Amino acid sequence: MTPETVVQIIRHAFMTTFWLAAPLLIIGFIAGVLISLVQIATSMQDSAFSTIPRLVAFLAGLLFLLPWMLHRTMDYTISILGNLGQYAK
Repeated sequence: MTPETVVQIIRHAFMTTFWLAAPLLIIGFIAGVLISLVQIATSMQDSAFSTIPRLVAFLAGLLFLLPWMLHRTMDYTISILGNLGQYAK
């Protein structure tokens, strides 16, 4: 296995991880900004009010995006295992 192949495998792993995490991070960021704006507008500084809606938004996003995330993970796994003979050289 050449160093270029190792770099390519690691790069592919990092990019797959990035694309799997990015939508959930964006959902959490948008939910956090919206909750903060509501807290500023209402002057409510309750910690439960800021935490629970973010968790609900994150969970809803996870449930909505789970089929897509599983598909991407399976594609990555199939590409790694399918090229296993090339990596052994």
